[in-house]
Amino acid sequence: MSLLFSMKGIVKHFPTSRGVVHAVDGVDLEIERGEVLGLVGESGCGKSSLARLAVRIYEPDAGCIELDGVDITHLDQAGLRSHRTRVQMIFQDPFASLNPRSTIGRILEEPLIVHQRGSSTERRERVRWLMDKVGLRPEAAGRFPHEFSGGQRQRIGIARALALSPDLIICDEPVSALDVSVRAQVINLLDRLRDEFSMSYLFISHDLSVVEHVADRIAVMYLGKIVEFADRRSLWRAPLHPYTRALLASVPSPVAGVARKPVPMRLVEPPSPLAPPSGCRFHTRCPYAQDPCRSVVPKLGTLDGTKRQVACHLVDSEEPEFPAPNF
Repeated sequence: MSLLFSMKGIVKHFPTSRGVVHAVDGVDLEIERGEVLGLVGESGCGKSSLARLAVRIYEPDAGCIELDGVDITHLDQAGLRSHRTRVQMIFQDPFASLNPRSTIGRILEEPLIVHQRGSSTERRERVRWLMDKVGLRPEAAGRFPHEFSGGQRQRIGIARALALSPDLIICDEPVSALDVSVRAQVINLLDRLRDEFSMSYLFISHDLSVVEHVADRIAVMYLGKIVEFADRRSLWRAPLHPYTRALLASVPSPVAGVARKPVPMRLVEPPSPLAPPSGCRFHTRCPYAQDPCRSVVPKLGTLDGTKRQVACHLVDSEEPEFPAPNF
């Protein structure tokens, strides 16, 4: 594989009347061609802000974004035009992301019109092809979004993202609003399209059980920072960061009658991104926190002899021995 997309040292803060929200604070990400990178974390940790930074809906306060080796961090709208065709996005809410006054055919044709792709006849044929690819009847192109179910609307969102044949699709919680059975269908559709068109995904979710089925590698995000990177099997088999361990312990076991080993975590409210804690941002909830955790920011370091990365003062091997919980 070769590197397709990277974000280095990305920072995004949002001034508010109550202070500054530290949404993203020094994040590094790399996505290779044909790879699915999963990004997981609790609500409010900065995942959606990072997604919007990746497609340049937001402009970063600091850092660098590269697509295929080209720095797109501060390109103006004209400069971004050609690059936008290569990076598309699927939004979390399949209804709010569709214009209720436009037919599905018009919604799918719009990116083709904007980027001057084909004649009107060729665009209509492309719309029919897109609808067929995502499992919708092409003859339904004249209908409006409210006439479709939630799962069908998300298929429309996928078709729209696919319209310009992108290299990378940012999937921002694409199945969180769907029923379990429909969720599985959409995940299988995304997996099939990835194989067929050799695309890459940044797949964002708060649900590790979903990410386990789609991602090659997983990044765990907490309060604006990445705290762990690992391939899917390694992370699922042996999570290293205490936050990752707690997230995995909350996932129901797929084996009937077998419960996952509980992992202690202080039952306190997550810190506000308006005033993130000093040192390790997880230390206020971590049962293993020591004095350095409260004052020194841990670096995201690579473990010797592995490709795994973790930001924790207490982890120096793939089999860390944590002290007793200090409740």
